[in-house]
Amino acid sequence: MNGDGALERLKREGRIVVVGASLAGLRAAETMREKGFAGELTMIGDEPYEPYDRPPLSKQVLLGMATAEGTALPRRRDIDAKWRLGVPAAGLDMAARRVRLADGDEVEYDRLLIATGVRARPWPNPDEAGLDGVFVLRTRGDAAALERALAAGPGRVLVIGAGFTGSEIASACRERGLSVTVAERGDAPLVGALGGVVGAVAAEMHRENGVDLRTGIMVTGLEGDSSGRVRAAHLSDGTTLEAEVVVVSLGAQRNTEWLAGSGLGAGPRGIACDAGCRAFDIWGIVTDDIYVAGDVARSPHALFGYQFLSLEHWGNAVAQAETAAHNMLSRSSERRPHLWVPAFWSSQFGVNIKSVGVPSMGTEIVITQGSRAERRFVGVYGYQGRVIGAVTFDQCRWLDFYEQQIEQTAPFPPPYPTVDRRPEGERPIPADFPDPSVPTHGPTITLSGYSPADRRMTFTPAHN
Repeated sequence: MNGDGALERLKREGRIVVVGASLAGLRAAETMREKGFAGELTMIGDEPYEPYDRPPLSKQVLLGMATAEGTALPRRRDIDAKWRLGVPAAGLDMAARRVRLADGDEVEYDRLLIATGVRARPWPNPDEAGLDGVFVLRTRGDAAALERALAAGPGRVLVIGAGFTGSEIASACRERGLSVTVAERGDAPLVGALGGVVGAVAAEMHRENGVDLRTGIMVTGLEGDSSGRVRAAHLSDGTTLEAEVVVVSLGAQRNTEWLAGSGLGAGPRGIACDAGCRAFDIWGIVTDDIYVAGDVARSPHALFGYQFLSLEHWGNAVAQAETAAHNMLSRSSERRPHLWVPAFWSSQFGVNIKSVGVPSMGTEIVITQGSRAERRFVGVYGYQGRVIGAVTFDQCRWLDFYEQQIEQTAPFPPPYPTVDRRPEGERPIPADFPDPSVPTHGPTITLSGYSPADRRMTFTPAHN
């Protein structure tokens, strides 16, 4: 057998291990089988469930319209895999090509895909986080427990953090007729992801729908009663708020701790990989047998100055997983880059919010269609004279057009007139993003510079 034939056989056979029984992990496994991989496939997941869909957890499940158990992802095909569920990965030996599990077992691989995603950032005080009635929302179990608590009709719910997830939780509480307070250390909801101009619209939506929104406020502590149940929160303005349910929505942490000491370029910002999803080691040298996909990946993007981006987006997880799977089974000349344009959506207070590109890179914004006052508009973000992102509030029909503008590096401000352009869209205004050195809740895109390695980076968790 010639060299090409041996390589082809290795690509189609052998042992592939996927760490992360997630959306990205499942779609990658399906793609591998579709492309003819006939070898041994092992799926490792820290939760006891097969892959499920996360967006419904903060929407339909909290409203009681769907059960957490009913969120299993549909299968495109049978992947004929060995499932290792409920036992997280605990270490990686790159030289021996082995994944160590928390129960002490080891799984050997020829090629490895890491799709471990993110987890909810916990409340920083473990004793307070352990109080009955204090929740985070990330997993199926989280959603089921929180829905039961909301269905019991608590007197007041406190949501700490007004990013997308926190805002969706607040919206679900109001739809259920519950009193809800939202504490946000920034100047407005969604400010870290969409800036202050759009954040002001989100703040009005909260208040018009009966949310007790408190911005520029930090929760300094949670207080429990004698039975160990949360009863109140202490705020940075000196006030105390009584609450029977507290939902901590402080953003996400990437699941990379198990890779400490492995030699892989992994850290709190994610696992660095090239445009073809191949992981870097700590020296910035690309590996050829370890790939990364989904929320845990940090990859450079040609449209955004080749900065490394970490994306917490459903569509990105699917597209990157398919690219990783294709490249894992392909010769170097047949590999392709992952160039998906970031896209995100949220539904809150009856308004459909969608974005494309990287709004948080924008320094200016112009309203090109509709009106902020009517909660129906398109905002286009500019950076160094080009269109870098766009957001729509109940105007999603324009989204494909602005995605094309971003891909074509169109000039900013957009030079064309539009039928639905109002006076407020005549000129760009500052997008009003907060200082990037000050953490904010809920950005779904993180720009993390140009270095593929995190060896000099330190990380200080937020104490909101």
